[in-house]
Amino acid sequence: METKSAKNYGTFLLLVLLCALFIAPVVIVLINSFKGQFYISDAPFSLPNSLTFAGLVNYINGVQKTGFFTAFFYSLFITVGSVLMLTLGASMTSWYLIRAKNRVSTIIYYLFVFSMIVPFQMVMFTMSKIANMLFLDNPLGIIFIYLGFGAGLSVFIFSGFVKAIPMEIEEAAVVDGCNPIRLFFSVIFPILRPTAVTVAILNTMWIWNDYLLPYLVIGNDYKTLPIAIQYLQGGYGSRDMGALMAMLVLAIIPIIIFYLICQKYIIKGVVAGAVKG
Repeated sequence: METKSAKNYGTFLLLVLLCALFIAPVVIVLINSFKGQFYISDAPFSLPNSLTFAGLVNYINGVQKTGFFTAFFYSLFITVGSVLMLTLGASMTSWYLIRAKNRVSTIIYYLFVFSMIVPFQMVMFTMSKIANMLFLDNPLGIIFIYLGFGAGLSVFIFSGFVKAIPMEIEEAAVVDGCNPIRLFFSVIFPILRPTAVTVAILNTMWIWNDYLLPYLVIGNDYKTLPIAIQYLQGGYGSRDMGALMAMLVLAIIPIIIFYLICQKYIIKGVVAGAVKG
């Protein structure tokens, strides 16, 4: 009994240490966002005091220099549009591929899976050229590019949970007069809701924080938050560290709030996956 208690205590202590390790960078950025620029490099781990505290100066300067609200709007528009299309499109595609059960659907499924192992660096220059040719180099067009890059993982996740849905439920709905569209939205998608939220969170965290793809496709014309924040770092190593820290804080707040709201659905999805079959 004592051995088991000691083991549980050791596990708890390890988890606390890991939690502190992951939270530490966020805390360091937060406390430095309230310091004067010249004190951040000298004492990055100390709390602000009467000498180093800068109030909201860093936040005001950062918002003015980056055009924060415009960049926030572009990031929000691209993220919401991409995540909605990925979640809806991948769930419908997965349902069809699993239920069709023929050679063509199997090949298409493995093509989706194969797309996950292709490095982005292999296709980024060709992709940016084609995006320009097809007039996708704008906030609306890049949504379709994200749909292509994110479909592989999303379809893979949804497919595993679609397999766990009993066919009897769908057959009963068809007998009651459901057409395929009504069957999906009234029966299948509500069952997949925890999985859909999990997929939405994964893609939101990726798209919201993505720097390279928006930089290659839409560049300086429509700056998203990562691109706007990057411009606080000037040439020859010059940078406004105070404004940079402040903008990083403002950039991560929406994604943290979104994750905290949706985390209970992730737990439901994990539990559903653990007992399926």
